[in-house]
Amino acid sequence: MRVEPSSFPTLQTPRLILREIVADDADALFSIHGDADRMKWFGTDPLPDRDTALRLVDTFAGWRQMANPGTRWGIEVKGRPGLGGSCGLFAWNRSWRKCALGYELARELEGQGYMSEALRRVIEWGWAEMALNRIEAQVHPDNAGSMAVLVRLGFVQEGRLRQVGYWGGRFHDMYQYGLLREDWAPPPAQGLA
Repeated sequence: MRVEPSSFPTLQTPRLILREIVADDADALFSIHGDADRMKWFGTDPLPDRDTALRLVDTFAGWRQMANPGTRWGIEVKGRPGLGGSCGLFAWNRSWRKCALGYELARELEGQGYMSEALRRVIEWGWAEMALNRIEAQVHPDNAGSMAVLVRLGFVQEGRLRQVGYWGGRFHDMYQYGLLREDWAPPPAQGLA
């Protein structure tokens, strides 16, 4: 294992800085995670207030100390300070060399290729620093945009998990996607939507 829980791995892409999420990001985090429309596909109920967003910052920081650790990066567009979303690798099963992928983006940043760019860098980091062989993602069947991002990155839909999620007062099916290291052929760094 190469990941050191005490140091946060800041990453960069041509247009983005992937950095630690800090308390100063609570308002931006709340604007994303408090929006019921944004959270309808995320897998959790919307945050009720800013204090809950502050606790989410602590939760993300705590991931790095867990037995099956994870890392959640804040997405910041270069030249535009402030949190624009987040993405991360979590539920790391070291012996199986796999983990899960999660992400969300502020509404005003959608459709510009930022999430594909961020995830590409995070995936490369996971191969190199976590010695992963497999990365999994679960997506709601109605979330076409998220499925398109995963397919663009080489993920394969592997099946439908019936009623695996519960939020918004009801159960939800999710599609299971997987990406194997041997199948990784990263697309060009720019020019993707």
